[in-house]
Amino acid sequence: MTSPAAEQWDALVIGAGAGGLFTAARLAHQGYRTLVVERLDKVGGRASTDDIDGFKVNNGAIVIETGGITEQTCREVGATFDIREPHPPLLYRIGGKDVDVTGGGWGFLLSKLTRQGAKLLSGLGAARSDSGLPEDELSTADWVRKFTRNDSVQGIFRNMCGSVFAVSSEELPARVFLTYFTRKSAFKRFGFHPEGTVGLWRALAEVVTRRGGEVRLSTEVESLSVVDGQVSQAVLRSSGVGGAGGEPAVVRARFVVSDIGPSATVRLTGPDDFGPDYLADVKRADRPAAMIAVNFASQERLIDVPGMLSFAVTRRLAYMANFTDLCPEMAPDGWNLYVAAGVPQPSVGDFDEAAETDQLFADIDDVIPGFGARARVLSTVVTRDDWPPQRAVAGFDLAPATPIPNLWNVGDGVKEYANGGTTACAETAQLVVDRITAAFPPG
Repeated sequence: MTSPAAEQWDALVIGAGAGGLFTAARLAHQGYRTLVVERLDKVGGRASTDDIDGFKVNNGAIVIETGGITEQTCREVGATFDIREPHPPLLYRIGGKDVDVTGGGWGFLLSKLTRQGAKLLSGLGAARSDSGLPEDELSTADWVRKFTRNDSVQGIFRNMCGSVFAVSSEELPARVFLTYFTRKSAFKRFGFHPEGTVGLWRALAEVVTRRGGEVRLSTEVESLSVVDGQVSQAVLRSSGVGGAGGEPAVVRARFVVSDIGPSATVRLTGPDDFGPDYLADVKRADRPAAMIAVNFASQERLIDVPGMLSFAVTRRLAYMANFTDLCPEMAPDGWNLYVAAGVPQPSVGDFDEAAETDQLFADIDDVIPGFGARARVLSTVVTRDDWPPQRAVAGFDLAPATPIPNLWNVGDGVKEYANGGTTACAETAQLVVDRITAAFPPG
């Protein structure tokens, strides 16, 4: 039996999630012939969108940051950036009132929570210098307890950790939280896409194809071969029509970028090509968290906010979002679309899925009295283990480079310190592409 002829590409990108598509669009824009391979039948991965009876329901990330690296990337590569910003973007429910802290920042928020806000504010101020950051072992929850035991303050910080980092304040290092909120700007601008989050990923995929590349869906990379210390080729297999496996295809590329997480990348070649120190680092960094989201709809407006609503005192609920004030296209005519999400306890490791989901629904009932009769639940989604909201808890990430010089990782398993979400994926893509262009110039 003869081996199939190998396809030739400059770049092979494994996975059409956020990190993979930001990377592929940058590479294609710079002149690399780029092939993106995605095992699912749509782009976006853990930040995509499902159609449920005409509702565009996000299956992971719900907001896209504006004014930062994500928007900058789209402008640079020529991808449509159709993100609609709510005003105000975020309200905090404190003592039964919805408070807008836009423009007021930490001081205004903390003053609404406790008389001890000045102490916490001084702690935040100290964290703006390296000497004022706590040691890595101190959790965000324990750092807050140094200043106050106020339940509302603890709740706000817990729900911020859940909203930004998809992990509880008991499990997120305070150093990570404080670095993010003092160096990387709290209370950021963000918005929603009228097609659901998948709309942004489709725009980036179009950049790849417009520049002579290809985004190949329903196709999985079965293995990577390493010869003389570099990835020499990949074996691909399409799921085919109806899920039947097709014939394998062989692809050769100058370099490979993986958006499937460091652990899965190692499995593609086998561990022998990486060395014990790197394998130990991969094992240490493999700390997926978990999140629970309830997508629901109604024909009446259930929460009076144009964007997102966070909370001071809840069991598990970190935030709710209202999509259809700004993006009515996400729901059939006459319907409103929402999501409510929170992190379980613990958010890292095993937990009682049924009990944690019940706690989240109890919170939703508190916020929306009569929820069961007034709303239609479209889906309840638990993201965890091999399909988590974040592949690594912030602060425990690997570097993007691997011991194989033409193989890199991108995405939320190799984030820069104290970053998270799709913004972190855009940042890793920029860093990796800069290194690729230095090592493998276009052409």
